[in-house]
Amino acid sequence: MADSPSRIVRPLSPHLQIYRPLPTMVMSIVHRATGIALYFGTVLLIWWLLAAASTPSAYGLFTSIAGSWIGRLVLFGYTWALIHHALGGIRHLIWDTIRGFGAQERVLLAKLTLVGSVTLTIIVWVIGLALKS
Repeated sequence: MADSPSRIVRPLSPHLQIYRPLPTMVMSIVHRATGIALYFGTVLLIWWLLAAASTPSAYGLFTSIAGSWIGRLVLFGYTWALIHHALGGIRHLIWDTIRGFGAQERVLLAKLTLVGSVTLTIIVWVIGLALKS
């Protein structure tokens, strides 16, 4: 036992301090975050449906909270999360067809997911606000 070799000192596993954030890595993290946000945002959808199905005062409470600036900000974020997560799913669907794996294609798809989600969210809200007026 006295002659056994000493422990080999190995480096720790690399983590976020080592890696440079790449667009595909960031979009993967954001895709997961939007999935979590949609999970909790579904509570708002259920609240809206229950309020609409119950009394006018319950629906009035929901609309007053959702119509406030903080409520609209949350709904805007929920809309963006929904669209971004859907576009991320389309990106993964493209990968499932064994396409888009080139270095430039991966970065292009990641950037298109981000730009597309922001653009479509703004379009949805502009149309929604125009129809409300």
